[in-house]
Amino acid sequence: MARKATTSRRLVMTFVAYTFALILFFPILWMVITSFKSEADAIALPPKFLFFHWTLANYIDVQARNNYWRFAFNSVALSFGSTVLGLIVGIPAAYAFAFAPTKNTKQILLWMLSTKMMPAVGVLVPIYLLLLQFHLLDTFTGLILILFLSNLPIMIWMLYTYFKEIPHEILEASRMDGASRWKEIVYVLSPMAVPGIASTVLLNIILSWNETFWSLNVTNIHAAPLTAFIASYSSPEGLFWAKLSAASTLAVAPIVLLGWFSQRQLVRGLTFGAVK
Repeated sequence: MARKATTSRRLVMTFVAYTFALILFFPILWMVITSFKSEADAIALPPKFLFFHWTLANYIDVQARNNYWRFAFNSVALSFGSTVLGLIVGIPAAYAFAFAPTKNTKQILLWMLSTKMMPAVGVLVPIYLLLLQFHLLDTFTGLILILFLSNLPIMIWMLYTYFKEIPHEILEASRMDGASRWKEIVYVLSPMAVPGIASTVLLNIILSWNETFWSLNVTNIHAAPLTAFIASYSSPEGLFWAKLSAASTLAVAPIVLLGWFSQRQLVRGLTFGAVK
């Protein structure tokens, strides 16, 4: 009897999980399906789910109007550039917070995290003026610095959490063997925290890839990423849903595939140190 109850409960939980997964995935599925419709079919009522004339015309029109690969290259360069810069600063900072804490460490970490709660529009004018003053508007350098600084608190917090799970005795043993601070971070700490560092990298890439506010306000042509590519399909004449869906599908496909293939590493990193 108990076994039947357990089986029934497992089936119910599985059904609920798949239902929620379908609800979450449905907007992406609908976007992909709409990208293969004509504009008339895209706004048809009742909506046409599968029975319509499938076409690649929207993807051809999108590529003809804008060079998708230029925007894609910009997104890759901005995401990886801000991530590398974040690791260069974030790993030593997290190391200091984890292994050389002071009485104000917790307060500093909380203050850093609190900066993420401030609306970006609140600092748009001063940052825009700074970029204008230093000739960094619509440049890779300017947007990489913004993405790096906006995501740095989260990177430091995640790395700090992972580093705290590493036994101090291992680092003390490396110091007794004559390892410098730099070698201790590079050759001892970093290899042990690979899952945490990997998940931090993946999360930062996703956040940078999806950043819209700064991309639309401080870029125009040269450094515009895929988020600006999508926004270009909003016009005074209205929204062309089929073409907008095709542009959105092209923009989100790389990051969705990255998350899909690296989900095991991401979950492993996010749960690193959770169970001892």
